[in-house]
Amino acid sequence: MTPAAIPATLLTGDGIGPEIVAATRSVFEALGTPFAWDEQPAGLGAAEQFGDPLPECTLESIRRTGLALKGPLTTPVDSPMRSVNVRLRETFKLYANLRPAQTLIPGGRFDDIDLVLVRENLEGFYVGYEHYVPIGDDPRAVAQGTGINTREGCRRIAEWAFDYAVRHGRKKVTIIHKANILKKLTGLFLETAYEVGERYRDRLIIEDRIVDNCAMQLVLNPWQFDVLLTTNLFGDILSDEIAGLIGGLGMAPGGNIGAHAAIFEAVHGSAPDIAGKGIANPTALLLAGAMMLDHVGQHDRAQQLRQALRDTLNIDHVRTGDLGGSASTVDYTAALVRRLNA
Repeated sequence: MTPAAIPATLLTGDGIGPEIVAATRSVFEALGTPFAWDEQPAGLGAAEQFGDPLPECTLESIRRTGLALKGPLTTPVDSPMRSVNVRLRETFKLYANLRPAQTLIPGGRFDDIDLVLVRENLEGFYVGYEHYVPIGDDPRAVAQGTGINTREGCRRIAEWAFDYAVRHGRKKVTIIHKANILKKLTGLFLETAYEVGERYRDRLIIEDRIVDNCAMQLVLNPWQFDVLLTTNLFGDILSDEIAGLIGGLGMAPGGNIGAHAAIFEAVHGSAPDIAGKGIANPTALLLAGAMMLDHVGQHDRAQQLRQALRDTLNIDHVRTGDLGGSASTVDYTAALVRRLNA
């Protein structure tokens, strides 16, 4: 019996968002339509229509479904508008950011990559406590920002990461920090993670690395790592570095997970320079969809989707331009659908 479609919110996003979301919907139809989509506005289009890039109707939908798939959303650098992504994480207390990186196309500079980064999503420097200190006639003479880590927040993300590692058969967790300099802010994170890790010593190897050393080691010998656990800012930076090991952000999905909601996304930007040209790569959003399927227990469909991606890329050799091919978004999507229908 085909399981009933699961209600889920769909945020199309900005730039190439509508193109890669349309591709993802077509592929999910070939999978048997596992989700009943409630499409809602977010991003620049929503700001123009509602005066808010994250209107109440969108928030209410996510409250109701507890599940969302999100295309890329634009936050202008020169705008006072807060990041929509950060607002979503804060609103729904999505404290765990999950960023897997796995080689899909072999033969690159780095091969056989299989890493998972778990990032604390709500604390650190991303709390946004910033202000200027005026001196003389310069109102912006000094900029000051404050980072905050709590024992509770550190413990919560550490427990989540260690539990994830055990459930998924991982062997090692590396705690990433800067406790040699930020002795209190990231020292608390390191100390708490090790305290939590004591309960997992019989099942996992637990170690730590200073963040700058980890960044170097990731490009010298990424295979020494398995699961990386870190704070908000360090996780933001290292997750993009890890994406570079597998071909870039076009291959990188992400999940933002809390106790009562989960939002999955393509972590790349909205790429307005190629929007509407039909050349966008929907792979990251499709992989986010596979993560979403795993999250709701539909592991067979998730594996079916990942295998179709591998076969399309490596057997059929249908690839978009950023992956060295010439396929349009529509061509690539059609090839995936053929694989799923085979």
